Amino acid sequence: MLAKQLSIFLENKGGRLTKVTEVLGQEHINLTAMSIADNSDFGILRCIVSDPELAYTKLKEAGFTVKITDVIGMCVPNTPGSLAVVLKHLSDSGVFIEYLYSFSNGDGANVVIRPSNLEECERILEEIKVDLLAASDLYKL
Repeated sequence: MLAKQLSIFLENKGGRLTKVTEVLGQEHINLTAMSIADNSDFGILRCIVSDPELAYTKLKEAGFTVKITDVIGMCVPNTPGSLAVVLKHLSDSGVFIEYLYSFSNGDGANVVIRPSNLEECERILEEIKVDLLAASDLYKL
C-alpha cells in the first residue's frame, strides 16, 4: 500500500512553484495532493502525482532538486476525532509521524502520512481496519 511522494526543493523566489506546475502540466501529470513547508530561505513541496517516476525525471531535467519518498495513504471518516483514534493507535505502538497532510472529500478524509516505520505503521493500520489507499488509487484522486 505504499505510495511514492515527490519532495521538491523550492527557493523562495517568484515563479518556482509556477514552474513546477508547468513542468507537470506539460507532461500531463496530475497533482492529486500537495503541501508546502517553508522557512525564510526555501520551501519543500511534497506532492502526490499521477506518474511519480516521470515527474521525477522531468523535474530533474528542469533543474529541480527532487526526492522520491514512500508514504502511506489512508481514508478515515470525515468526523471529529476520527484521525485522533488512528494516531493514538500508532503513537501507542511507538510509530512516530514525521509529517502528514490531508484533504476531505464528502464523508471521507484522505490522509497521507510519512511514519518513522513504514512496515509497522502499515501493519497497525491493517490490524485496526483503517481503509488504506492503494498507490494507484491515491495517484488518481
